[in-house]
Amino acid sequence: MGAAQLNRYHDPRFGREAVKLLPGECFATADDLLLVTVLGSCVSVCLYDTINKLGGMNHFMLPGDTGTNPLLSSSARYGVHAMDLLISQLQRLGGQRRHFEAKVFGGASVLQNLSADVGQRNVDFVLDYLHTEQIPVVAQDLLDVYPRKLYFFPASGRVLLRKLHVLANDTVLQRESDYQRVLSTRARDGGVDIF
Repeated sequence: MGAAQLNRYHDPRFGREAVKLLPGECFATADDLLLVTVLGSCVSVCLYDTINKLGGMNHFMLPGDTGTNPLLSSSARYGVHAMDLLISQLQRLGGQRRHFEAKVFGGASVLQNLSADVGQRNVDFVLDYLHTEQIPVVAQDLLDVYPRKLYFFPASGRVLLRKLHVLANDTVLQRESDYQRVLSTRARDGGVDIF
């Protein structure tokens, strides 16, 4: 997804332009931006090229699509595509896979109405994917029951994390519930399997 389509704003706390990622979004940059997201059961990977000093982040809700619809299976809401998309975007910016390192976050158990633990499946998927692709995981904060807010500085690889022990509102829970409901509707239409 292009930067123009994402939510851009000026973050006064850090004094820089920021891009906020929602579920199903991915963004990579060589610019000195701030990438921000809030996670519940979703997972985000902050991928950083240690030599070329560029990075990117994805935010996915499901590990993969077992369906046959190529339009839905290529969506960044799925970890498989979100990871491939992030790596591809970084490589287009000049990143080299052999210099990548990953920081992985999310997978909390925040949605009680799901039939299986999506957070655990997301975590299992992403750690296996990164191991298979030989991309080292240098930091992680996974599972638990608390949503997280991430601040990723792709020019330096630095990540700040805040666990949201008390939610001022239910935005993250509502966003993930709404997103899960959309996916469930598509699943009934034959496009997506919710596990």
